[in-house]
Amino acid sequence: MRAAFFVAFFLLSSFCIAQVSQRVRGVITDKESHVPLTGVAVSFTDIDGKPGATTDTNGQFVIEPVPVGKHALHVSYIGYRDVDISDVLVTSGKEVVLPLEMEESATKMQEVVVSVKKEHINDMAVVSTKTFDVQETERYAGSRSDPARMASNFAGVQGGDDSRNDIVVRGNSPQGVLWRLEDIDIPNPNHFAVPGTSGGPVSILNSKTLGNSDFFTGAFPAEYGNSTAGVFDVKLRNGNNEHYEATAQLGFLGTELAAEGPLSKKAGSSFLVTYRYSTLKLFEGLHIKIGTSSIPSYQDASFKLNFPLSKKANLAFFGIGGLSKIDLVVSDKTTPPDELYGESDRDQYFHSNTGILGGEFSYIINPSTYTKLVVGETGNEIGAHHDKVFRPNGHVDSLKSILDYTFGIVATVAHWYINKKLSARHTIKAGIMNDYYHLNLLDSSRQFPPTRPDWQHREDFKGGTDLLQAYIQYKYRPSDRMTLTAGLHGMYLSHNGSKALEPRAAMKWLASANNTATLGYGLHSQLQPLYQYFAHLPQNPASEMQNYNVDFTRSHHIVAGYDHRFSNTVHINTEVYYQYLFNVPVEIRPGSSFSGINQGSSFDRNFPDTLQNTGTGYNYGLELTVEKSFSHGYYLLFSGAVYNSKAKGNDGVYRNTDFNNHYAVNVLGGYELKLGKNSTLITGAKVTFAGGKLYSPGNVAASIALGDYVVYDTARNSLSLAPYFRTDLKLGVRINGKKISHEIAVDLVNVTNNQNELSYSFSWDAATAGQDPYIKQYQLGFLPLFYYRIDFGVGKKS
Repeated sequence: MRAAFFVAFFLLSSFCIAQVSQRVRGVITDKESHVPLTGVAVSFTDIDGKPGATTDTNGQFVIEPVPVGKHALHVSYIGYRDVDISDVLVTSGKEVVLPLEMEESATKMQEVVVSVKKEHINDMAVVSTKTFDVQETERYAGSRSDPARMASNFAGVQGGDDSRNDIVVRGNSPQGVLWRLEDIDIPNPNHFAVPGTSGGPVSILNSKTLGNSDFFTGAFPAEYGNSTAGVFDVKLRNGNNEHYEATAQLGFLGTELAAEGPLSKKAGSSFLVTYRYSTLKLFEGLHIKIGTSSIPSYQDASFKLNFPLSKKANLAFFGIGGLSKIDLVVSDKTTPPDELYGESDRDQYFHSNTGILGGEFSYIINPSTYTKLVVGETGNEIGAHHDKVFRPNGHVDSLKSILDYTFGIVATVAHWYINKKLSARHTIKAGIMNDYYHLNLLDSSRQFPPTRPDWQHREDFKGGTDLLQAYIQYKYRPSDRMTLTAGLHGMYLSHNGSKALEPRAAMKWLASANNTATLGYGLHSQLQPLYQYFAHLPQNPASEMQNYNVDFTRSHHIVAGYDHRFSNTVHINTEVYYQYLFNVPVEIRPGSSFSGINQGSSFDRNFPDTLQNTGTGYNYGLELTVEKSFSHGYYLLFSGAVYNSKAKGNDGVYRNTDFNNHYAVNVLGGYELKLGKNSTLITGAKVTFAGGKLYSPGNVAASIALGDYVVYDTARNSLSLAPYFRTDLKLGVRINGKKISHEIAVDLVNVTNNQNELSYSFSWDAATAGQDPYIKQYQLGFLPLFYYRIDFGVGKKS
């Protein structure tokens, strides 16, 4: 009732003021050379009078006043491809600052109009690339302002696990996804991260700091290495360098503060900083189930400082960090509770800390050449302690420590590259990257079985290893209708001498103004989870690391695509792909069906037996996207994929991988209704339907003897859970005052409260009591996520 009164009060207030407007400004540069473009025409085509401006000698433009709402922007320049953006969001609380890039026409004075929602950030990207911005992370119902969960709406990308934001790209393990921030590779950017994974329950990345970013799903350009599945290339935006602005947000997932503004208006320097603290305890008071009876605690912060040194040089510093911990205590419960994030037979104390700090210097050497150097320090420290709870008569009898581990990995990283635009048709880019890993890995266990008296040491290593990467890539445009790229990527891992040389090539052909065909190939390699190189069998000394010399996993990617554009805002896209994975680690044990492809998607670490690089696998599939980007008050998106994913272990038999769900379909839509001149009703919906997760029948006798789930090798992934189905809704209102904007919304995740099946787990307690030891676990039920956000400016505008 109070919330309804609150919304009504602001709505009535907004009706009482005249049309509110805002300033829109930006800078436009050449996409290949990064040189500012002078005289570019910029205008809003859906506003009466089509207000616009032209860029000055610094490539900057200013348009004001622009009425609040979402508007269509058109950008044109003689000798360059036109750019159209259909959904520029203008609010009263914050200025709109648009950094835009334009691609020069290959044939002088001939213009080919490109009517797309947004261009790829990476100018070498041709196939299997999606570009996203902060609006998309917040627009789609159920995305929770999380880039990874947002990406699961794309064709060929599947989530399907409500407890984590792992993404399965074309049937590959989430472990194969590379995260990059400001041109350096970074560790898993999620709270409650587990070693060897790329996802987690909550992202550390704050959507309010993100600029336009690229997401690759296959055959990616040569500058990306150490990945066999996909790449998140995330960019941080600069803060407003002319006007101080702030954001405050209160929601079920956290309380957030953000601020930005000029450090020096004369020099054009700026700052951007955010902080978030979890408020999940609100769920407990409202009796909303979040998958655990414990209260997770996390906080994160990010910043970017930008210093233009001259028209040619720029210096910036950036960082993100997150602290998270949870105490999953079950010994104080009369009966073992259901735990989605852990096991119900033990007290678990877990923490995960991640930090990234870097500096970057870019310099325009001449009108056709620029260079950039990024150096940084990244790291994460993850640890856990488990106490087994014994309940022989249904009551807690005793506790026993059964697991202790602390994994610390700090990387000193550097990336230097140079880009040369030889002409409008020819561009070449080359670079070198180095990541030196400082490792401190400790692990001891006596949980297999839980009655085991002695500790088994599995990890005791302190040292380092170095990953060196280099690349060169070339783009040739014989005409405006044809783009060809080719490149070479090399990798070398110092501690065991693993090396790779990977060719890449792609083509894009604009058959007509509305039809585009693409084709791409790439060889891609990835090192194994670092902790697995330095683990040892419990019966061996720490110096005998059985998988120290395991080589890279490798994968051939072949992708072909077709895109037809019906209008500036409506298009259909389809891609077909084939991936062949080889050099995959498998166990040397005869008859083993284990494959390294089946790792990286849970809260567990994996300590395999002795491995050898003789495994193979393959993925193939067909993807379809039908999209109507935001215009005329609404957007629609259909994405679907059918695929097959197989892996072969040491037994020589191809079997389903853990991620072979066979199909996934998403249907999304949203409508925004103007309420008077200054307010907007926001609605959104999403329906997901996907194949059920696969699982393996358990070997009961072997499972009881070990104290953990042991599968029959001959029946791995032969069974399937029920198909996954979820419906999400989003309802909200955006209210613009004179100098402040409000947004109040609720995300209704799994609004039908569908009981989606997650997995089967093994209970040693149930087995020893003569009960069925295999327990079916379910995903999250209905989850309402509320937030209230205000944006406002401080002081007078320049």
